[in-house]
Amino acid sequence: MAQGAKPGEGGELPGYKPPPHHDIYSIEDLAELIYNLKSANPKARVSVKLVSEVGVGVIAAGVAKGHSEHIVISGHDGGTGASTWSGIKHAGLPWELGIAETHQTLVLNNLRRRVVLQVDGQIRTGRDVVIGALLGADEFGFSTAPLIALGCTMMRKCHLNTCPVGIATQDPELRKKFAGKPENVINFFFMLAEEVREYMAKMGFRKVNEMIGRCDFLEPADPLNAKVKLLDFSPLLTTGNELNPGDHLGGSEAQSHKLELRKDNQLIEAAKDILNRASKALVSGDASDERGPSIWYHLSATKLQCELINEIFEKGLPAAPFTSKLKARQVRVFGAFLSPGITLELEGDSNDYVGKVLAGGKIIVYPSSKHPGNYKAEENIIVGNVCFYGATAGKAFIRGIAAETLLCEKFRSDGSL
Repeated sequence: MAQGAKPGEGGELPGYKPPPHHDIYSIEDLAELIYNLKSANPKARVSVKLVSEVGVGVIAAGVAKGHSEHIVISGHDGGTGASTWSGIKHAGLPWELGIAETHQTLVLNNLRRRVVLQVDGQIRTGRDVVIGALLGADEFGFSTAPLIALGCTMMRKCHLNTCPVGIATQDPELRKKFAGKPENVINFFFMLAEEVREYMAKMGFRKVNEMIGRCDFLEPADPLNAKVKLLDFSPLLTTGNELNPGDHLGGSEAQSHKLELRKDNQLIEAAKDILNRASKALVSGDASDERGPSIWYHLSATKLQCELINEIFEKGLPAAPFTSKLKARQVRVFGAFLSPGITLELEGDSNDYVGKVLAGGKIIVYPSSKHPGNYKAEENIIVGNVCFYGATAGKAFIRGIAAETLLCEKFRSDGSL
């Protein structure tokens, strides 16, 4: 994962920057985050940024299996400069190595069709774009070159709010100095596209898709240093079809997020009144007696609030109060991204990430009424780790002890304990 300012090292970002909303320690953590984000907005394309380093292909394969739809391979060059000087000079590898390894590994494991690959890191010319495509990239990230077209002088003060040409700053006095025009960027990309077309014509390609992964059209240049002639570039220039013949067009195979199985869908169906602009709605559900994994196990109401936002909030109507009372055990990611106007009430217990990125809603969690009379809520765990991570607004009322993951029960294939 590339977090912060410099790929491969992590960024020394200022303390006033907002925190991330999830800890990533494994592919499983990442897969969970991707699932939650996709639930929050099914129409969005979830992207993961990876560092161009040795072994990035294996990581990209795990990310693809975690159902990411877009992967960015970030090279060592570029960035805002919000890092140590040693990081700016020495962290990361060239994007050419990263994109080649990633493309080959995904093709070899029949995962290339699931994801779109993007590459970035000081891509400036049409030649860079063509090389990136031949090595396996579907898309290309530009930042430095368009910024220079807008007047950026590469002062590397983007994170300090002191940009002298008024680009990366919120200071009104400095913003007055901005002299860039959209036509400058448009002209740059027209010229870049023209250069790409010239290279494509020389190689005989009619469409960009035709040259993705065709690294057999690349050959090492004659080096000035005699020692460079000793390097073997054949691993870098191995085409995907040599490893795994077939069609491996990026993004041609949709990821299966299985959102149709979410219990949010039941809430949406039960909340027809509020979606039809009624004044309020109350939904109840009971999963406490389910044999097999709790049907509310991954309930976060994210898909529900996505529907509410699309149907109501964006049309300018006031947020109607919506309350959902549930009975369930071991609910995970309960109330993530919860927006104003939604109240989730849970009788039972929950695992990690209760109220992750809480954004104005209300969460209530209390023990089940089925506990014996001598049960003491204040002495028992009711919610898991990292509750309210990244939360910015809202309220939560938790009766019990927090910060320990509740172990999920193991079930047989027939659903019995």
